[in-house]
Order: sequence, then C-alpha cells, then structure tokens
Amino acid sequence: MKKTNIYDCSMIEIDKHHHEKGNLSVVENGKTVPFNVKRVYYLYDVPGGESRGGHAHKELQQFIVAASGSFDVTLDDGELKRTFTIYRPYRGLLVVPGIWRELDNFSSGSVCLVLASTEYYADDYIRDYNEFKEYKK
Repeated sequence: MKKTNIYDCSMIEIDKHHHEKGNLSVVENGKTVPFNVKRVYYLYDVPGGESRGGHAHKELQQFIVAASGSFDVTLDDGELKRTFTIYRPYRGLLVVPGIWRELDNFSSGSVCLVLASTEYYADDYIRDYNEFKEYKK
C-alpha cells in the first residue's frame, strides 16, 4: 500500500457548461476523476447535528460532490487533519485510500453525491479509529 496523507486529497473543478436554461457539469472516467467509477451513491435527509462517514478505505477512492446544499468533510491521515467545506456542484473532493473521513454540518436539503472506484466490499472498510491508526503504521 502506498502511504497516503491528507495532501494527496484535493478539490477538483468539474467542467461547467453555462446555459440560460441552467448549468450542466460532466464527470468522465479517467479524465475528471483519476479512476473509473464503479459505484454511485448519495446521502440526503441527514438530520441536523448528525454526521456520516467515520471510516477509512484500504483501496477505494472517492469523489465527493455537493449536488445540493453544503457539508464539511474532515480528512485524517493518522497524523494530520484537514476540513473541506463542499458547497458547489461543480467542485468535488478527491479522497484517496488510507484516509479517515467524517462528514458533518449538513445544510437543510443537502445532497452528498459520491462516485466510488470500486463496488461495495465490506473488507475494504476500516471502521474502528484505533485499527485505522495501526493500519497507517
């Protein structure tokens, strides 16, 4: 496993096509994101004060977009933490493997869209923070 840190994660601008009838943004495999999308899911109706995430992945990469509203994503590499506020549907956060993530501060009506590099594999998840710290050593 490549040793990753929070600085391997970054905001990526998505192509935005402006039209008087509304905007269009396009995400393409290997072009907009550095992986082929194998799974798409979204979080919505997150109650006020609740958080999501609270885990890391061994192999999975994610591209996280605020399709609507806003929320914070706090990334943790076991040594450093960095928080991103996601609030534009034409900008997304690339999260590489080996990074603990927590999502919170969801605005009312927000929709968190996640593009993932793999299908769901339970064994790819690290759900205990102490296990994550050991994994990063």
